[in-house]
Amino acid sequence: MRDEKIHFHPSGPLIALVGNPNCGKTALFNRLTGSFQKVANYAGVTVERKEGRLITSLHIALRILDLPGTYSLYPRSLDERVTCDVLAGRAQGERRPDLAVCVVDATNLRRSLRLVLAVQRQGLPCIVALNMSDEARLRGIHIDEQALSVELGIPVVSTVATAVGGESALRKMLDDPAILQLKAGPAAVNDTADPGGQQTHTDHERVQAILRKLKLDHLVPDLKTERLDRFLLHPVFGPVALVVLLFMIFQAMFSWAQVPMDFIKDMSDHLAVLVADLLPDNWMRSLIVDGVIKGAGSVVVFLPQILILFAFILILEESGYLPRAAYLLDRLMGSVGLSGRSFIPLLSSFACAIPGIIATRTIPNQRDRWVTMLIAPLMTCSARLPVYALLISAFIPQTKIWGLFELQGLIIFILYFAGILGAMGVAWVLKRFTASGRQIRPLMMELPPYRLPVVRNILIGLWQRTQLFMSRVGGVIMVLTLALWFLASFPSAPAGAAGSPIEYSIAGMIGHALAVVLAPIGFNWQIAIALVPGLAAREVAISSLGTVYALSTTTEVAQSLGPLIAQQWSLPTALSLLAWYVFAPQCLSTIATIRRESGSWQLPLLVLVYLFALAYLASFITFRVATALL
Repeated sequence: MRDEKIHFHPSGPLIALVGNPNCGKTALFNRLTGSFQKVANYAGVTVERKEGRLITSLHIALRILDLPGTYSLYPRSLDERVTCDVLAGRAQGERRPDLAVCVVDATNLRRSLRLVLAVQRQGLPCIVALNMSDEARLRGIHIDEQALSVELGIPVVSTVATAVGGESALRKMLDDPAILQLKAGPAAVNDTADPGGQQTHTDHERVQAILRKLKLDHLVPDLKTERLDRFLLHPVFGPVALVVLLFMIFQAMFSWAQVPMDFIKDMSDHLAVLVADLLPDNWMRSLIVDGVIKGAGSVVVFLPQILILFAFILILEESGYLPRAAYLLDRLMGSVGLSGRSFIPLLSSFACAIPGIIATRTIPNQRDRWVTMLIAPLMTCSARLPVYALLISAFIPQTKIWGLFELQGLIIFILYFAGILGAMGVAWVLKRFTASGRQIRPLMMELPPYRLPVVRNILIGLWQRTQLFMSRVGGVIMVLTLALWFLASFPSAPAGAAGSPIEYSIAGMIGHALAVVLAPIGFNWQIAIALVPGLAAREVAISSLGTVYALSTTTEVAQSLGPLIAQQWSLPTALSLLAWYVFAPQCLSTIATIRRESGSWQLPLLVLVYLFALAYLASFITFRVATALL
């Protein structure tokens, strides 16, 4: 593994990891592939696709594919369909795997083995990775690997994906070239067409027989999980604990991120001054300093807050708490015509609406899936954080309430709550005016045991999110920022012009035209300019404001955008812009994802219309009320 650059060879041996949700499959994937992995989408669909590389002792590069978790090969959701299609060789742009590694939860063989039997019927060579074997032993579950291998007719190896070296036995097995020459089981004809039928009954009986032979047919409760659930799923204490947890997350996003944010800001300012001193005073210096450095720096500075939010989401997911939060909120979601299943996609939308919308594939009911897609953009995603953080730090003082809570953190909690309240309001309206919205759909989902989050998995997830964020900064954000710099720099101001040069540019003309429409909600022409490129990605608005003010003021003043807008904007204008960003659909990628997931233009057009209407109404009310009171 001396070469750190990843090369994925489509012709190399392809190994698919398949297993139930919460079986530790992705953790095992991370152990096997380490840094040699990439994340993309399956061809033709937007289900996340993780592929990695494992170098064997014979220096053979194995392609490892982490398939979406599934309970059976009778797909009930779109992501389960992807797993079935890959195993059957029907996936667009992907050949059939050479080997299937069935990752089995050793603490729940009763459920896991049914999937193993179904994978065997696909006619693929198979091996079983008996994962979480350490937890099984702690709970008094002792599994005879050899006996299980004999019963299934395929190799079985124990793994502990959460421990360093816990994948060594599986790695050693994959080192053997003969493993790819395993005899495949007989392929079933149209196996996926028998949900709940004779084949399912036969699988259940065979699993029961295997468990009896291994003396594992008795249930062993997880006492630790039961004790924690007595409190965390309590009808009173459970919801209170959830609200406190969410509140503390928003507090941490401000208090913990301040030091690294200040460091990034100082480095960006120093770099801008250094480059400005080295280059002659011409359009090239303006392009590099005002367009590139200040445009990118004004967005990168918010990376610590985004990573803190992602870290908490990853920890909640790894610990097994997320499904329980969905269970706690099922009654609340039911009051607006949804089920608790919508909670996890909506929570994912707090990081980014795109994976949240994709996560609706796990919702079997199409009406619930569409409504969840409609309201997912109202969840306060991480792209809004740069806007919120800039305005809150500029207009809200850093003080504590009751000596405990940061006022700035409390304001951002209110903004998050406003998005949630708006989403619930839209869902309630759809429930009242659609017959299907009034139907009762009971929630059925697995509550996995509690586990300590694996630091390695958290760090890998954060690194992937950092790469994604920085690629956006270096991609769409940089392109739009440079395009705005060009529009804001040309044509130059005529001789003897009284205003700043940007007012005579193409961007200035556009901004003044839009300001007529946006004046009733308190927006000036600089804000109007920033909103246009911000349609592509919300965080672009910050780099756009930085570029606009850098070109309309002196370099020394423009180095700090927060104090500058605090001097030039009124507090009602800042509050109005915050209200706008709670509702406005300032992300074309989200709209495109809704179009792709829904398969029609009606849903994304409806999202655009109702969100812009809500944004304008909320900003108008906020600006008028704030102006009257302040």
